[in-house]
Amino acid sequence: MEREGARCSAGGRGKAGVVCEKHAVRSRLSARFVQPACSHPYCAFPLNKRELCVWSPAGQPLRLLGHQHAVSALSFGNKTEPLLVCSASRERVIVWNLAECTRKEQEGITPQGIIIGTLLGIVLYVRFSPDDQQVAVCAENRIYVLSAKNEAILAELNGHLAPVTAAEFCTWRRNVLISVSEDRSFKVWDYSTGLLIYQSGVLTAFPLLSLLIDEENKQIITGCGDGQLRIFSLITDHNYRCVARIDLKKEQEKFCNKIWKSGKESGERKSNSKLCKTDSVRPEGPVETSLSVLLIEHCDYSECFCNEENIPYTLNTSYFWIGTSTGLLIINLTTFELEAFLCYKDYSGLSIQFAASCALTKKTVNGKVLCLITSMFEDVIAVLEVNLPALMRSQQSGIFIRASEKSLSVIARCSLLPESPLCKGLNKNKKESSRKTLGVKSTVKDQPLVFHYKIKSSGYTAAPRMTMFSPNTNLKKNYISKQKTSVECTRKEYPLESSPPINREREISVTCKPTPISCIQYSGDGEQLACGLVDKTILIFNANLTKTCNVFSGHDGAVNSVGWSHDKKRLVSASEDRTVRVWSVCKNEPALILGNGMFRKAIRFVQFYFMDTFILLCCGAEFHLLSFHVDTTKDDLKQYKQRIFCKLIQKFPMASTMEITSLSAVNDFYSYIVLTAGSNRALEVFDLNEGRSKAVIPEVHTRSVHQICQNKVRCVCGGGSARSYWLILPGEEAVAATRWDFQLVFCLVIVLHFTLTTAVMVVLAQAS
Repeated sequence: MEREGARCSAGGRGKAGVVCEKHAVRSRLSARFVQPACSHPYCAFPLNKRELCVWSPAGQPLRLLGHQHAVSALSFGNKTEPLLVCSASRERVIVWNLAECTRKEQEGITPQGIIIGTLLGIVLYVRFSPDDQQVAVCAENRIYVLSAKNEAILAELNGHLAPVTAAEFCTWRRNVLISVSEDRSFKVWDYSTGLLIYQSGVLTAFPLLSLLIDEENKQIITGCGDGQLRIFSLITDHNYRCVARIDLKKEQEKFCNKIWKSGKESGERKSNSKLCKTDSVRPEGPVETSLSVLLIEHCDYSECFCNEENIPYTLNTSYFWIGTSTGLLIINLTTFELEAFLCYKDYSGLSIQFAASCALTKKTVNGKVLCLITSMFEDVIAVLEVNLPALMRSQQSGIFIRASEKSLSVIARCSLLPESPLCKGLNKNKKESSRKTLGVKSTVKDQPLVFHYKIKSSGYTAAPRMTMFSPNTNLKKNYISKQKTSVECTRKEYPLESSPPINREREISVTCKPTPISCIQYSGDGEQLACGLVDKTILIFNANLTKTCNVFSGHDGAVNSVGWSHDKKRLVSASEDRTVRVWSVCKNEPALILGNGMFRKAIRFVQFYFMDTFILLCCGAEFHLLSFHVDTTKDDLKQYKQRIFCKLIQKFPMASTMEITSLSAVNDFYSYIVLTAGSNRALEVFDLNEGRSKAVIPEVHTRSVHQICQNKVRCVCGGGSARSYWLILPGEEAVAATRWDFQLVFCLVIVLHFTLTTAVMVVLAQAS
């Protein structure tokens, strides 16, 4: 069987044009575990016992003869001029020059290749060096490094206890080769001397099947038979430590749940994959019983989506294709999350439903890549053309909400609704303040007309004043210069296009004893810094950390959160003692204390909100909206009575979580949006003008979110183990994000379900 021409397969809803079968052929020998090869626009695969086929959509397939036994491994060179292809069987390894072979076939001459190795054994994998001068041949338990120009064995590497399944040349370290094997370990070799540099222990119970070297991040990625990806650092000081482990089954199931939830919210009951059942019952259990990682290859993600409006991307972020027995997946190496997947059995027009081996082109052409797969149960080989933008649009259109459909703005763009909780709180504030003001006036009216707070002297004992006004002209120049410098405040903003700050400028010890810092917050103008400590105190520093401006004490537990008011005159704090205190920056006594059984659990976060009109605080799985009024002015008659009140307006529960771990709302201007993050690793968006939840973004991190910040001039993380930072900048319909990990230096992209306008958000999460 051999079928030419494109045949676009029919998939589910919204899948038109995602994948197209360009060529299918039935081989005369079992191509089940053959290593195929792709290099745009060519695909190489064995046809029968002696023939090697190099297929191209532009012309007739090129058939090469030279092997006496079945071809088991193929690989293209890294250079295009000339483009080389290496084929290996148990009796010989041959390198072919495609340009010369094509020319000879056109002249009617049988093409000939260069035999570079003979009788090496059963070859499972071949790979060219970056300069195409050497070829690594994995034959049984050994690795041979051969010359690509003549028959010469440059090195023989022996050390694996089982067949070697893959080997790659390190591009930035000369003479370094890395290999993986069915003995479930990887080894690092110096093939110029034949010495073993490093060998890992047994990593898993399943054999390692695939390997890729990430030059940009200086890492290696290994894939094994149970669907696990393991990432190891190749940086010199990291000693080949494991950076991350990705379970493809769980990531695929989590991606299915996202599509299921988005389809449920939009009223759609059809999924983008048969693996994601979007009936009334949520999918449960594992997605697939087997998910062997057959291939790991670079994905040209950013090049495809730089002009796409509805698909998020960022520069300096690595994406990879993962070829499995059931389909293709795209993994974001920064977030370690699944971006999209293509399941073969979802497309009825494909000849192969389960793959035994696969190969992909590294670069995309017009957003399309070629994929060569071999069947697991039949001797069929198929060439697929995958439209990457169409694949992303078909799956992520249900996840990312467009601004035309549901648009939320951080800036309040409409007036308050009559039923809004904010409107109710403002009305209560007005009534309370007016009632207390009327009460003060009535007490004054009851006094005699000559009553005053302080009776001034008539002044008969003082000499009469002869001059009404005399200006003081003897001010010192130093005093004038000090006044000017105190008024003029020059604050430089950090340029967004610059790299993240990694150099420590100043370090101070806040206490005599080692005391953890539980929270830290800059004032709005960046001139003062508040620190909450575990020893129940709050410290106020100047911006340069050279002076302690004030110390607040009074809490009976560790201080969990501190927040500045918009006018920088007050500070609010929350503690493990289940109390909230409002402090005046100029005084050491709290102006307002909230507690005495008001809260059942410890308060994790507190802040001022709506231009200092309200207080927001987190308690358990809900956050509270409180209206308050603090008037610390005293008169001589009621010097011990302060006009202060605070009332609960409404409680807002967060869905499907045990505890709210972080909360964020803008206080610098009027905003209705409140962001909450829970222990379920979800981010929920509330609109307090409507008084309800507007969007839920599940699985924003692999662990619980540590902190969310919006519209902050400066951001500092103190205490805890938070080490990863996401800087999210506003866009028109999406929000681009960059994450910095100060140890591993990663970058990522995230798109939220809503539009953030003229706001800057920083999300901190515990490093995994």
